[in-house]
Amino acid sequence: MPRAIETWKINLISVWFGCFFTGLAISQIIPFLPLYVEALGIHGDRALSLWSGLTFSVTFVISAAVSPLWGSLADRKGRKLMLLRASLGMGVVILLQAFVTQAWQLLLLRALMGLTSGYIPNAMALVAAQVPRERSGWALSCVSTGQIGGVILGPMLGGLLADWVGLRWVFIVTAVLLMVSFLVTLFLIKETGYTPVSRQAKLSGREVFRSLDNPRLMICLFVTTLVIQMCNGSVNPILTLFVRELAPQAQNIAFLSGVIAALPGVSALISAPRLGKLGDRIGTQRILLATMVASLLLLVAMSFVTSATQLGVLRFLLGFADGAMMPAVQTLLVRHSRDNVTGRIFGYNQSFMYLGNVAGPLLGAAVSAATGYRWVFFATALVVLLNVLLLRRFYRRPTTALTPRSGQRDAAPAATDAASAHSASAAEKAKTQG
Repeated sequence: MPRAIETWKINLISVWFGCFFTGLAISQIIPFLPLYVEALGIHGDRALSLWSGLTFSVTFVISAAVSPLWGSLADRKGRKLMLLRASLGMGVVILLQAFVTQAWQLLLLRALMGLTSGYIPNAMALVAAQVPRERSGWALSCVSTGQIGGVILGPMLGGLLADWVGLRWVFIVTAVLLMVSFLVTLFLIKETGYTPVSRQAKLSGREVFRSLDNPRLMICLFVTTLVIQMCNGSVNPILTLFVRELAPQAQNIAFLSGVIAALPGVSALISAPRLGKLGDRIGTQRILLATMVASLLLLVAMSFVTSATQLGVLRFLLGFADGAMMPAVQTLLVRHSRDNVTGRIFGYNQSFMYLGNVAGPLLGAAVSAATGYRWVFFATALVVLLNVLLLRRFYRRPTTALTPRSGQRDAAPAATDAASAHSASAAEKAKTQG
């Protein structure tokens, strides 16, 4: 087996573990932030809600602002360096959160944590740059299962640690897990075939989009990422309350709600690699549209449920669609962009992801306050419907042949030469094969 194939497979496995530990580390803190804020001296429902909301959202807001910067730096300095920066930076900042004594200190460190984000999008970009293009859907879906697995196990592990050793130790253990990600990245991941983009050759944001074969589709995919995250987060503020409304006699509402919240992640683990592989065969855009339509129908059905069991079953089915949507978007981003701007593209996409993380809970809270819990599912389904129509409007196949992986071609030095460079690369490849 050629060494190049061995390298990308080793990187794929290493990145999977890095994303797993990162997802595990971040998610095990989120459910207990309100308790930690309360332990720092914030009392009263209104004050606690305000501080908890600010502490939770500030990380995503800052991350959304700086993600394009990290993406640009990844194109210039390499994705592995960005992985090391993110894992080490988050580990140090989370460790410091274990020793705060005031709520404002926690808020400041959570904001600083936003500056250190970016492990998972850069991991995706690294895999996308090295995996054979015809297998990119399957590979990115596999990487996403690492993150999903970590997000599922994180709250359970965090809950056990909080009960056994206390809230502060959750932050310490989380920092240790992120150091494991750092070590996995440092010693196992090898970035091959990478051609750094010099500062002089760096494209402006406008030139990046001019170099794309379908810039409108790229913007539409960014919006799709935001919508996916909105849909995942819109139900979070009301899920426990809705479960309590459906099962008023249940004595274990918190546990029941936790199980129902985790069910989509379980089915997503099952579906992600399989639907990613299917997308490589029949077309990733078909998988994306089909799963978005399926999620739309399931969200509408959830608004009519009469028991917690029905809600759990529908959320489990929703997970099969969720497991395919984000990897499908990332695969299309790879296939419609060039290697010399992949980091920038993934950085922009990550910004929209973080904005969706903030907008989703806001949508759910606003709709539920105005019209009731069930209308949250209708509102979310309407957002998905609009996005499906947008995708159908702007999706078209590339007008030029797909470019080979980096290392087999030269990056376009500037946006004005992008089209000619792309054509020349395709012609040279055809000539060689001929």
